[in-house]
Formats: sequence, structure tokens, C-alpha cells
Amino acid sequence: MAKIYSKKADKKMKKQSIFQRLKQETHEGDDKPIGSLRLRDILGGEYLVSLVRNQLGLIVLIAAITTAYVAYRYQCQQDTIDINQMEIEVTDAKYRALASASTLTELCRQNNILNVLHEKGDSLLQPSKQPPFNVFVPEQKKEQKTKK
Repeated sequence: MAKIYSKKADKKMKKQSIFQRLKQETHEGDDKPIGSLRLRDILGGEYLVSLVRNQLGLIVLIAAITTAYVAYRYQCQQDTIDINQMEIEVTDAKYRALASASTLTELCRQNNILNVLHEKGDSLLQPSKQPPFNVFVPEQKKEQKTKK
């Protein structure tokens, strides 16, 4: 019988040690022990509220990073739109400058100038009938002129 008694005592000691271990592992600040998770708590939202409360800092950090990411992306899209608009304006300005230069070149040609002068009644200017010619100067005379 002594052996049976000692076995009961051992079981009692083991049970007490298990309870003591559980008491040490759990704290008074814990919302609920892990074993008490029920479907009613999950569907009722108590589990979600405790999860959000525990991870509130992380949730705020993720929201801030997401907001910054969205704002940065929006700003980049606006900059891209502005750059494209400016490229279109530069291209238009180049074409207008090219058109103005070609118009100016056309108006400055000798034939056009003479036609305008004839229309206004100035008949004194006429194109030369002799082709242009080059005048050659000997190099000795150039050297003497530069020395003086």
C-alpha cells in the first residue's frame, strides 16, 4: 500500500508542478489563454481586436509607408506628364523657328527683293549682266603693304 500511496503522491506532485508551470508561463496581463480560443470569439471580433491592439504600431508604420508610396507615385506621374507636355512645346517651337527661318530665307533671295522693289516703283536697281570675277593680287605687293 505504501507503493500505491507514493504513486498517488507522485501524480499529485506532477499535477501541481504542471499547474505551477502554467501559472509561471501565463501572466495577469494576458487577455486570454491560448486554449480558450473559440469560434464565437473569432466571429464576434474579440480575437481581431486583440490582434490589432497588439500590432497597432506595425499597422501605423505600414499605413505611413503606403501613404508615402502612393504620394511619391502620384508625384512621379505628374512630373512625367509635365515633361511630356514640355517636350511637345519644344517640338512645336522648333517647327515654328524652322518655318520662320525658311520664310526669311525665301524673302531675302535676290529675285524676291528685286520683285518687291519693282512693285514699289523703284526701277533703278537691276541685276548685273556681267558675272562676278576674282581679282588676283600678287603676293609681293601684299608683303610690302603689311610691312608699312
